[in-house]
Amino acid sequence: MADDDNFRKNLGFLDQKTTLSDRIDKLYQYVASRFDFVDHISVVIYEPVTAVLKSFLATGNGPSPLINYQAKLEDVRSLQEILRHGKPRIINDLLQYSNSTSVHNKRLIEAGYRSSYTIPMYMGDEFYGFVFYNSLTSSAFTGDVITHLDPIARLLSLIVIHDIRSIHTLTAATRTAQHMASRRDYETGAHLQRMSRYSRLVAGLLSKKHELTDEILEHIFLFAPLHDIGKITIPDKILLKPGKLTKNEYRIMKTHVDKGLEIINYMLTAFHLSEMSHINILTNIVLYHHESYDGSGYPRGLVGKNIPIEARIIATADVFDALSSPRPYKEAWSNDRAFAEIERISNFKLDPECANVLLGARHEVEQIQAQFQENVYD
Repeated sequence: MADDDNFRKNLGFLDQKTTLSDRIDKLYQYVASRFDFVDHISVVIYEPVTAVLKSFLATGNGPSPLINYQAKLEDVRSLQEILRHGKPRIINDLLQYSNSTSVHNKRLIEAGYRSSYTIPMYMGDEFYGFVFYNSLTSSAFTGDVITHLDPIARLLSLIVIHDIRSIHTLTAATRTAQHMASRRDYETGAHLQRMSRYSRLVAGLLSKKHELTDEILEHIFLFAPLHDIGKITIPDKILLKPGKLTKNEYRIMKTHVDKGLEIINYMLTAFHLSEMSHINILTNIVLYHHESYDGSGYPRGLVGKNIPIEARIIATADVFDALSSPRPYKEAWSNDRAFAEIERISNFKLDPECANVLLGARHEVEQIQAQFQENVYD
């Protein structure tokens, strides 16, 4: 009982309104104060749509070998085994996997880790990913140690799952609002899947230079589909107009960014999500994704690097998918033509850095297009 009381007392900081990274750092400090051989804690989350595992959070005194890491679950047999048996896994000597083809295992071994403890994250029957404890010492995770680490892993799982489900709740609510408002714009499910993945692709390639953590990358990906939520306030005769908008119609169209921010703020309050991590990323995406690099955009006329990086990334992804997809006023452009246009408008409409990164990732872009094609039922 005393240990339980001490555990709750020392983890009181987790109730604070801080980012997930801050909370996992504090959590690691608590673990390391009791078990100094636990050198690293990380979280990998699972995306069911693509069956991909993605690095999300990492902390500790040891190196983080899985930064900006993605892998198909089917390609990581050792993790499949954990799910098949439905229980955590202990590896006392990681060197036994020296000949493994798994990128995951290779990176851990190369970073010097010698033992690990892996716990799957579940909410009910829904799988969300894994929590990893890693040590530079062999055979670090004994029965007594695990007894103490298990509840901390469960707590960490709940914190992560709560944050992810909060975003899913917000996304579902806003998409429902679109349908309830009888809006049927050109932003199909396939478009949102593609542009959110283009956004994460660009963000990942810029992550080192701009110090974008895996947590930030994932939030950019998760928030991207909400960028144009304000369009539910725009009349269909303007939103779906096949021809060029008049000056007055364009003025009305531009109001969707401020209206979008109003909707997001209302949803955050209505669904009690105001403490969700990285709300600033969401609001920046909604409000600034129509700003132009030369200052000619709206609603604030921001210039260059004054536009938040997440908004510059979203703008690039959104424009490319708009060009390469059918719209009420145009046929889909070929990729050659769309890429040429991205190059042409970089440095005045789009951030040239974001544009160049996208242009250099054509293979990955075309993989995303192949996976998320337009569907007549979208």
